[in-house]
Amino acid sequence: MNSRRKRNSIRKAAAIEDLVEPRKVKHVTQAAAGMEEWIGSLNNAAIHMALDEFMRRPMVRQLAKENGINDKLFIRAFKSFREYCTPEDLSSVDPGLLILMSDISKGGKDCEMLYPFFLDHSKQVFPHLEAMDDLRIISDLTRPHNWYPEARSIIRKIFFHAGPTNSGKTYHALKRFGEAKSAVFCGPLKLLATEVFNRTNALGIPCDLVTGEERRFAKDNHHPSQHLSSTVEMLSTQMRVEVVVIDEIQMLRDEQRGWAWTRALLGAAADEIHLCGEPAAINIVKKLLEPIGETVEVRYYDRKSPLTIADRAIESYSNIEPGDCIVCFSKRAVFFNSKKLEENGIKPAVIYGDLPPGTKLAQAAKFNDPDDECNVLVATDAIGMGLNLNIRRVIFNSCTRQTELLPTYAALQIAGRAGRFGTAYANGVATTMRKEDLGTLKTILAEKVEPITNVGIAPTYDQIETFSFHLPQASFVRLLDLFVSVCSVSDHFFICTVYDMRELAVLIDQVPLPLKVRYTFCTSPLNTDDKRTAAVFVKMARRFATGQALTYEWLMDMLEWPPKPASTLSELSLLEQNYEVLDQYMWLSMRFPDMLPDEPRVRDASKILDKMIQDGVEGFMSLLAVGPGDNSDSREKRLSRPSEEKLAKSASEKPTRKSSILEALLKRTDISEEDLDQLREELNKKKKKP
Repeated sequence: MNSRRKRNSIRKAAAIEDLVEPRKVKHVTQAAAGMEEWIGSLNNAAIHMALDEFMRRPMVRQLAKENGINDKLFIRAFKSFREYCTPEDLSSVDPGLLILMSDISKGGKDCEMLYPFFLDHSKQVFPHLEAMDDLRIISDLTRPHNWYPEARSIIRKIFFHAGPTNSGKTYHALKRFGEAKSAVFCGPLKLLATEVFNRTNALGIPCDLVTGEERRFAKDNHHPSQHLSSTVEMLSTQMRVEVVVIDEIQMLRDEQRGWAWTRALLGAAADEIHLCGEPAAINIVKKLLEPIGETVEVRYYDRKSPLTIADRAIESYSNIEPGDCIVCFSKRAVFFNSKKLEENGIKPAVIYGDLPPGTKLAQAAKFNDPDDECNVLVATDAIGMGLNLNIRRVIFNSCTRQTELLPTYAALQIAGRAGRFGTAYANGVATTMRKEDLGTLKTILAEKVEPITNVGIAPTYDQIETFSFHLPQASFVRLLDLFVSVCSVSDHFFICTVYDMRELAVLIDQVPLPLKVRYTFCTSPLNTDDKRTAAVFVKMARRFATGQALTYEWLMDMLEWPPKPASTLSELSLLEQNYEVLDQYMWLSMRFPDMLPDEPRVRDASKILDKMIQDGVEGFMSLLAVGPGDNSDSREKRLSRPSEEKLAKSASEKPTRKSSILEALLKRTDISEEDLDQLREELNKKKKKP
């Protein structure tokens, strides 16, 4: 879900009047004997005059607002009401309305008496008006504590293990996890959940594993263990245990996944809840638990090994040393720095978000192995949690992420990975690649981390389902929009996941699926920015809608299996996309095993693909050498100035025709092909200007 982190999910909800579509009210001929006698010479001109006067009355507007019809919606409803009242054949209009119109035109009745007819018509055109009070009650998210009756039936003890990275806070919480008769560990990543699963079983304590994509048992599915390690989203709020450990509790503030930590905090049905995380989360945790009368015992931990900020930046790749980790904020930057290290005779290990778990673990193992030649690591901020790495120096390639300055809490989390207690690199150092960034890093790290003030929350399926009963004609996309528009949230919360769900819902909006199935498909962790994986997602939904099983053969045929080994970066990227598709299949199979019956075979295929990606990363430098068309970072390429010989040579190469000037520029200044495309675009725009 890396792409989703690029977007701010706390968006301003659209007003409901911008979301609802008016329904067409059909004209039905009203048979009424002697109608002409009652309405006399009433015509459309007289009706228009009465309606114009009706619309201008302040009392009418006031009554409309009291019934949920604001000024914008009033104009839309009035336009429809006017059309209904003035057809070519008046026999299709309600006789009672026509008689009233006739009396108004004769001066016998006031035009405000039209309001009951207008309100009735408005509710037909905009059905949500009829159920507005019910919709507001259903979408009330101000009291999420009440969603978890099992947890509310327990007098829970809350322990907050607070401290920085490498302080031992999680170690102490896991110690209590192992001592308990029954316990659940909730981690931020499946890598971390798997690590706890392996360690607990190695200690002789049977422990099962549950992530979004798989379930593994210490014994078998007929004999579940009393201990469970899981990703935080997979916590069951109905399962009663003695201890629950929730790691990285500060993730409450995360714009996409924060809801899962809020749900775990409020809904975990355990006698003891052990929270691990930053001190910045202490106050908000206390505020969230205050309404249910639960108190928090805080245990503070200091960092076990020193962390210092260097006085000098690295500046040159020749200054890179064993145990160094260059932290980048894009895959392109990872590629660029890896290539530069190779040019300086250093073979790095590589870790970034799109790599499968097996590949990440393999690269981490190579870096941690003192006998392996890969003693330098290039990674994205994915290393901030979930992997045990023996890092001496964390080197920030940049102090910005997606054009924004790194927040202090993120910089501290990354810098804190330097130095690991009990290893050869116990003393950690943080610095920057470029001299001009060092002052910025020092400023960021010196700032106090602001206490978390609000946390993520998400509506439940039951709320969405009940909401849909009142709006049976609304599509799922429109349903989500209306829910966000109508719902109420207290000051301590913000809505997340709904916007991610909406992106997937748009893709399958025309696919006929039951609401529960559609909801489940739209909560899957899929990268919607990648067109290929998005297309496969739609194909999966369409096949599901036909009632045909999503078999191994069908999936492999769609992916053109078996894949070819990667010989370029684009081919490596294709393997990563295929892995994400297989991951998506396994995620859906956990929820619809009858419709996706071949999970074991797909898992075997994912292991093969993981190994192929590992091999591709092992041959990383040969992939980088294929040319500028692959995913290297063009901006960072320009940091490396071309040699004087190259400049002289390219300067002497005079273009023989106008069309070759751009190519000469490419040779002369090491501009990327992407920059060339942008240059062509700008030139074309200038030509079009008068």
